[in-house]
Amino acid sequence: MPEHRLAPLTALGHPDPMVVTIGPVTLAERTDIALASLAARRGREGDVAAAAQAIGLPLPGPGRHAAGPVWSAFWLGPDQWMVEAAFQTHEDIVAALRPAFGTAASITEQTDAWVRFDLAGDDLAAVFERLCALDVRSMQPGDASRTVIEHLGTFVIRGRGGITVLGPRSAARSLHHALVTALRSAF
Repeated sequence: MPEHRLAPLTALGHPDPMVVTIGPVTLAERTDIALASLAARRGREGDVAAAAQAIGLPLPGPGRHAAGPVWSAFWLGPDQWMVEAAFQTHEDIVAALRPAFGTAASITEQTDAWVRFDLAGDDLAAVFERLCALDVRSMQPGDASRTVIEHLGTFVIRGRGGITVLGPRSAARSLHHALVTALRSAF
């Protein structure tokens, strides 16, 4: 029987996440976050809210991201959220969420569908002015928005220390290239 020596690769195709610093900004590929979409089933919105409260999962309203001790989430649409948790402890995030929500919600694994880049540093608005029509200057910590970057549907989340961009994993290299190009142009 053949011996397979498989090794995980990041969305950018490397053994370790890519980190690039240009001027005052650091762009880091993140592979340590598990993702799942959570959608309340029709008529079960109250059950979903109660289950989320019981496990400490914040379910923010439109245009918002909220973080708890274990779970974080951002709003996707009416009664729909993207749920985040540490990959190390929640690699099978759906299995961790399913007991709390039962049949009240549809939960779908999303970890391998998205690539996440975190930007930290000064004047991040100058970078995003070159990337998209989103007014990052007016965003406050906890704001989350869907936008288009280089023809890719992305989510942009303003955190306390920077900005997170989630985009389709299948276009990870294109999104990374766009972010690096904007960084070089800004600084």
